Amino acid sequence: MTKNPSRRPSRRDRRSAGEDSWADLADLALVISRELQYRGYTDAEAVGLTQSEGMVMRYLLKDESAAAPSQIAAATGLQRTNLSTTLRGLEHKGLIQRQANPADGRGVTVSPTEHGRANYALARHEWATAVGEAAGHDDTHLDATLTLLTAVRDGLVNARPQSPSRHPPA
Repeated sequence: MTKNPSRRPSRRDRRSAGEDSWADLADLALVISRELQYRGYTDAEAVGLTQSEGMVMRYLLKDESAAAPSQIAAATGLQRTNLSTTLRGLEHKGLIQRQANPADGRGVTVSPTEHGRANYALARHEWATAVGEAAGHDDTHLDATLTLLTAVRDGLVNARPQSPSRHPPA
């Protein structure tokens, strides 16, 4: 049987050699994230966060400086209406505080509380324990993996579309 030379190559035929591996990486990242969320925390002191709350806390704790809601929205990719709800939730949990902007007194800035800092440290400890145990504590390729995942994260953030997709990944 001969192939039809006029047949257009399918999308599958046009894939690059590494596309399946990149897709596997993305799929694994989604599964690992979900598994960490599913297991929750073993420490009763840990305060669970939604995905959006976690993104906001990561951003605030990265630089340890107060940020305006507009800065937080831009950095996390959250829409301002969703951010308002997220900030209220974090404030209710005692993880952030809002204060008048010291520059002009009209706007507000948001910063983590000591409880917010402690909760994030506790969550990171639990993640490290869970992931380390799952990998059998084999850190042979850990530095290379972190380097790759950091580059992927930075590349995705830098190429973030202006508006979120209506079709998030499964």
